[in-house]
Amino acid sequence: MWSEGKLTIDHLKGYSLEYFQLVKAVPSFVETIAAKDTQNKDISSNAIEEAEHIGLWVRFAKALGVSSNDLENHAGAAKTKMAVDCMMKLASASYEEAVAAMYAYEMEIPKISRNKIDGLKKFYGICSENATKYFEVHEAADLRHAQVWREILEMIPEHKKNLAFSAAVESLKAQNMLLDSVQEKYVRLNS
Repeated sequence: MWSEGKLTIDHLKGYSLEYFQLVKAVPSFVETIAAKDTQNKDISSNAIEEAEHIGLWVRFAKALGVSSNDLENHAGAAKTKMAVDCMMKLASASYEEAVAAMYAYEMEIPKISRNKIDGLKKFYGICSENATKYFEVHEAADLRHAQVWREILEMIPEHKKNLAFSAAVESLKAQNMLLDSVQEKYVRLNS
């Protein structure tokens, strides 16, 4: 709907509130994985970078008209909380499961980010750097992040691959649950 211009600014505001619950949790996910592999400095670097992205999301939300106070104090819908909790559970699982979950999260974001930038500019007239910087950064950063996860996954022993695959599937389900939460709470309600 975003890339077709079928959302309203109010829908985007709701998305910014709900998705922020995940954005601010991602650094914790990566830190949890980094604690399992203290030798891999790329994971620690990813965690630091993810923490820096929170401010970029705040800038995006502000560009839509969402105040910092509203963003920070928004608790998230029940399904959003379930999705974030699922992602944390995956990050806390075995090393292989956690890595696969993060890979599933970050591998599609560069393409999705481009679509969001294009949609913001084309349909909503939102093209300031404050509004698009989060997505611009993720076009490149998540290529690097996904590569870190991919390299780890390539070394997983055969007997752990099914667990990793299942975790990736659960990660995708959680991500979709969060989007369903936005759809149910903001789009259907206001359509």
